Amino acid sequence: MNSNIHIMDGVQSLRDVDVAGKRVLIRVDFNVPMDSHNNISDDRRIRMALPTINYCIDHNACSITLVSHFGRPKNGYEEKYSLRHIVKRLERLLHRNVEFIEDFSASRDEIATCSLERVFLLENIRFEAGEKTNSSELSERLASICDIYVNDAFGTSHRQHASTFGITKFIDTKVAGFLMIKEIEAFSKALEEPVRPIALVIGGAKISSKITLLTSVLQKIDKLIIGGAMSNTFLKALGYDMQNSLYEDDFVDTAKEIIEQTRQQGVKLYLPVDVVITDSIDHPIDIKVVPSQDILEGFGAVDIGPATVKLFSEAISLCNTIIWNGPMGIYEVDKFSRGTFKIANTIADSYAYTIVGGGDTADAVDKAREAENFSFISTGGGASLELLEGKILPGFENLNRKDRES
Repeated sequence: MNSNIHIMDGVQSLRDVDVAGKRVLIRVDFNVPMDSHNNISDDRRIRMALPTINYCIDHNACSITLVSHFGRPKNGYEEKYSLRHIVKRLERLLHRNVEFIEDFSASRDEIATCSLERVFLLENIRFEAGEKTNSSELSERLASICDIYVNDAFGTSHRQHASTFGITKFIDTKVAGFLMIKEIEAFSKALEEPVRPIALVIGGAKISSKITLLTSVLQKIDKLIIGGAMSNTFLKALGYDMQNSLYEDDFVDTAKEIIEQTRQQGVKLYLPVDVVITDSIDHPIDIKVVPSQDILEGFGAVDIGPATVKLFSEAISLCNTIIWNGPMGIYEVDKFSRGTFKIANTIADSYAYTIVGGGDTADAVDKAREAENFSFISTGGGASLELLEGKILPGFENLNRKDRES
């Protein structure tokens, strides 16, 4: 179904190379959520990287260097974005000492020296000025400390950064880690030879961030189910007065075009028939459930209503492949989380092949205590969207392929 995913499915994995006695650099994604006291609230991304790291340890790599970004620092070092805060959790999960490298340049020679069983974690790579600009100088410095490059950071594989893309120009042996392979295999199952009917359940705040997905995916799905603030723009396109609801006025015409495309291509479109509204998100005094076309003056929609939950659930229950990206409302607020959690329950209870893409959606599934009941939970939000759009992710573009010499 997807014309490009097979290209990424053909890259070499860590199992295709011999790491014994080699210096291995693994690009991981340790961009985990933390509270204001630097406590990790969800270590899934760290845990998902463990099979790749442990494989290198178990197969006698002479040194392992872990490289990751964390957050969005604006200009160099920022204490709150230091990877120092995750070292203890990483050591606990790996059951071994991890050497934190605060200054990459100063420690470069030490890291580049082969020394059995040493695991290094570099400070946040985005503190380096050349990371986001895909600097050749930084890319070459990173390549100089390893013999084998392993990309296991699916969550940032859609970025052309030095540690995910540029480095591959300076090293011969470059392969995908086990998480990367697992992500591609999961989406390949949903996109290449899916069991129909296929439903895309989509939510979140903005249609602007998912226009390409919506327009490109219509030829591949049978049902399009839209909730969250994104649905407000579609309801506005139908002529409803959305009052104080969040919607994108500049994309109302785009929503109209997508509605017309679903009709032309025979895709069944589902939009909220009722919504939960409130007078205030931060300090709600009045919360009501009303039909989508009857939002009260001064109120805004913050969740899908019970009739919509029933409508969406019935549509979902008849599907055999379900891809979900984006919550149905402001699930972080308990009073506005019911719709998202109910949809999580419904998808989890189905007999379909189910994929969750996007950090917020994965978090919502966790909060609904349904994570174990989904077929696959992706670690990448933007990356999973671009994969669904049919794009070749830069993180796979230059990796060695199985069908040619490495």
